[in-house]
Amino acid sequence: MSHWHADPLHWGHGPRVFEIFLEPTCPFSVRAFGKLDELLAEAGDDRITVKLRLLSQPWHMFSGVVTRCIIAASTLDQGKEAARTVMSAVAANRDEFEFRDHCSGPNLDTTPRGIIARLEELSGVELATAFAIPDLDREVKWHCKYARQNGIHVSPTFMIDGLVRPQMGSGDAVSDWVREVFQQ
Repeated sequence: MSHWHADPLHWGHGPRVFEIFLEPTCPFSVRAFGKLDELLAEAGDDRITVKLRLLSQPWHMFSGVVTRCIIAASTLDQGKEAARTVMSAVAANRDEFEFRDHCSGPNLDTTPRGIIARLEELSGVELATAFAIPDLDREVKWHCKYARQNGIHVSPTFMIDGLVRPQMGSGDAVSDWVREVFQQ
């Protein structure tokens, strides 16, 4: 794959931009990710554009591998929907990608290749070839640099039209998010 394109993880096409910075294995990010469909339905996909940004965090030990898998999936024919399928598989099987107390448990003996294979099995998306794209890291780095330039350090973090909204959280009702997005 010498010519590749990472499909942006954007849904909806409205004028208000709602960005969510997620670490795919973080339990709070998983909760926020699970509200994506409800958010688009309640806000109206003609009124909002939701952009998922991946925020790899080193205390989630396989974060870098899982993040790269999601971005790799976005380069496939199904683009962002393949990436969403992979994210959904991670969300539904979080413990398969985490360490107990961030330092122990069965994943201690798991390799990155094992994580890729596990994710392929759980998602039904073939990832190994796309994962091996030599310069795929430029897209991974873009997500990281974008988060850093905006002062994002925790997941999930929410941004509306370019402004960080620290009062928002994954435990908020979707109706609260929608109200926040459309307040004047």
